[in-house]
Amino acid sequence: MKKTGLTLSIVFILFTSCNQQKKEAIPTNKNLSFSNFLTDYNEGKLKLNPLNATFAGDYRYNDIFPNFLSTEYQQKTKDFYTDYKAKLKDFKDETLNVSEQMSKAVLDWDCEMALAQSNFKNDVLFPINQMWTVNLTMGQLASGSSAQPFTTVKDYNDWLKRLDGYTIWLTSAESNMKQGIAEGYVLPKSLIQKIIPQFESLTEVTKDSEGIVDVSNNLFYAPIKKLPKNFTSEEKQEFTKKYTAILNDQLIPSFKSLSLFLKSEYLSAGRESSGISDIPNGEAYYKHAIKNYTTTNMTADEIHTLGLSEVARILSEMEKIKQEVGFKGTLKDFFYDVRNNKQLMPYKDASEVLDNFNAIHEKMKPQLEKLFGNKPKTPFIVKQTEKFREASSSAEYNPGSLDGSRPGVFYVPIPDATTYNGFQDEALFLHEAIPGHHYQISLTQENNNLPDFRKTLWYSAYGEGWALYTENLGKELGLYTDPYQYFGMLGMEMHRAIRLVVDTGIHAKGWSREKAIQYSLDNEAESGDGIISEIERYMANPGQALSYKIGQLKIRELRAKAKAALGNQFDIREFHNEVLETGCIPLALLENKIEKWIETSK
Repeated sequence: MKKTGLTLSIVFILFTSCNQQKKEAIPTNKNLSFSNFLTDYNEGKLKLNPLNATFAGDYRYNDIFPNFLSTEYQQKTKDFYTDYKAKLKDFKDETLNVSEQMSKAVLDWDCEMALAQSNFKNDVLFPINQMWTVNLTMGQLASGSSAQPFTTVKDYNDWLKRLDGYTIWLTSAESNMKQGIAEGYVLPKSLIQKIIPQFESLTEVTKDSEGIVDVSNNLFYAPIKKLPKNFTSEEKQEFTKKYTAILNDQLIPSFKSLSLFLKSEYLSAGRESSGISDIPNGEAYYKHAIKNYTTTNMTADEIHTLGLSEVARILSEMEKIKQEVGFKGTLKDFFYDVRNNKQLMPYKDASEVLDNFNAIHEKMKPQLEKLFGNKPKTPFIVKQTEKFREASSSAEYNPGSLDGSRPGVFYVPIPDATTYNGFQDEALFLHEAIPGHHYQISLTQENNNLPDFRKTLWYSAYGEGWALYTENLGKELGLYTDPYQYFGMLGMEMHRAIRLVVDTGIHAKGWSREKAIQYSLDNEAESGDGIISEIERYMANPGQALSYKIGQLKIRELRAKAKAALGNQFDIREFHNEVLETGCIPLALLENKIEKWIETSK
């Protein structure tokens, strides 16, 4: 079946056949055996990746950092998903209620994608890149202001033990990258050049007049600067000594070794090409990445064509805004003007940027009731991105804990507030914060009707598709009264449309980094530096950038379908609840769910 260019896999329809043929046979009670099976699956996943447990607010494994790169770990992971996929067949559809049938289909997809990923060497031989990899996550945790708690003696001891495991991972990462060079798995040079300063910043130390090394300015020393006041003086001294020692004896030497390796051997071996198709088995990997990130069976050619069509459509909308503000010149001239317009850069320091986001939130609060019946209880805050990763980072959302004790965080990179251009801030807040990721993720985590494993799942087509969809809700929420902010929304949608073109261009059509950069410069108002960072992001994680527009188009299609079918009965609050209540699911499952809701609502 093909709708809006989205070919949806029939594998997802496995849970619907019984519903259609034997509706009277669908049980309403929980299948306790299946419920226990789902609980065991979730527990197993948390043990496989204790960092995910930490971010979910489950602190049982805070002292563990497995060597994700070891052969033993890779085999253990493969065995886990193989075992659960096989056991899933023991649960027949007719023994499961509707929600459980959905969970069965989701778990089957989860296992299928994990096993498909394990057939490639990318995760093992590309352990580090400039934006996505676990070393950056560890830097976030090390700051002492992220998901890893630093309030008790146990917390501080847990982090020390986790750092022991991280040191092993760092050594393995260097070894695996050397193996990658030998086998033809090496990053493009431009990406390597962005990684080098990240590691160099972690090696910097100072010496006093007597030559004694001072590590107090190192990022990983940050928890010592935040030692709780209720710690005894002996405990404070002990942890200061231990954290200093692990920096001097383990972490800094590992960071130095990696930094030297990256600057010399790895950079020399770096690829001149940009796309993943140039590594061994790269073409097959990109096909897998498309399916994994879009949850569809679309081809690279189909996505590329769709992207070109969306770019053309949005350009025509941008022309209207250019005329509205009275700009004389071409649209490309208008892009340049918006990028460099000092009136759109009114800030003197980072706090003013953050204040503006909070003001956007206050402005839209009265309108949220009209669009959403359910709102999350989990608190929400806006923070500036940490300095160590700010230069290569984009705005992002980090979920709160499952129990709501840790707030959801909207991180904003502000390297220089005086050059921060805020023309996209309203759309950015809608996407990353409210009602985008914060609503979508928090409502999922707070939904007690979902099994635990579905509360922390992430399918990019649904998650990023929802967030991009919410950018179009701005006018309904009282925003976009300034034409430049509406142009900013169009710019962000254009950004995601361009991704369809350049991601497939780079990884399937032989485009160079420079060609992709120029295409972006020609069709959007993002800054030159921002565009370069984005193109290199796509180079580092093939396929991920496709998920936004694919998911958005499907949700918009379903909304239009529901509105046409229900007419005056259509309630936007109910539609949004139907989309959000099941959490992250593949797009075909979402489509099936909405179609059933439409029929029921009639």
